[in-house]
Amino acid sequence: MRKTAFITGATSGIGKATAEIFAAHKIRLILCGRRVERLESLQKKLSLLTEVTTLQFDVSKKDEVKNAIKSIPESFKNIDILINNAGNAHGLSSLQDGNLDDWDAMLDINVKGLLYVSKAIIPQMTARNSGFIVNIGSIAGKEVYPNGNVYCASKHAVNALNKAMRIDLNKHNIRVAAIHPGAVETEFSEVRFKGDTVKAAAVYSGYKALQAEDIADIIYFVISRPYHVNIEDLVVYPTAQASATIMNKTGY
Repeated sequence: MRKTAFITGATSGIGKATAEIFAAHKIRLILCGRRVERLESLQKKLSLLTEVTTLQFDVSKKDEVKNAIKSIPESFKNIDILINNAGNAHGLSSLQDGNLDDWDAMLDINVKGLLYVSKAIIPQMTARNSGFIVNIGSIAGKEVYPNGNVYCASKHAVNALNKAMRIDLNKHNIRVAAIHPGAVETEFSEVRFKGDTVKAAAVYSGYKALQAEDIADIIYFVISRPYHVNIEDLVVYPTAQASATIMNKTGY
């Protein structure tokens, strides 16, 4: 029987690339995001490869999460794989100069959104004593860098929740894993710098950053291991990056 995967933040970046590689391997897809046009376009494309349904909602709104998941078509109800990918960064400033709205956005989506979606889906996994949850973290969950304060805090929370899920769900035979990418060239920096494309482009200049497809390939590897294998915590850097603050920008 084909597996069914639920992917948040599926309309761009790592989420979209993961949907594409899952579709190529005939995994049935529940694609989630806020942008209807992008969801519809991706569904049309991937439906040529596998069965696809979409849910339009904001992970930070608990009632939207609850209602969206209740509305899943009956044939997609049994979710085997949850990819908690939705997340964002807003701003890059010292704590004392931070923007409260930016803080709320990061904590609401990166932490509370992951919790809301997981809470809605985990009960069916525990009832079946099977399932796989992959939480997309960041190297910001492993170390703190200048002006990263609240974003780093949110990703440290993802790291902690990943470990907590694995402990709590162990008795239910559910696999839990986290992948923590370094610099990935997506819309991430454009969002962080509020649409400033010049600043966003500078983040990825002078070296070869990771691509969304690189992380998607790793996600597929992780979820496709034999069931007794759980790759629980994986940090991925581009070759040019040694840490959150050390980058070899000499053209490689």
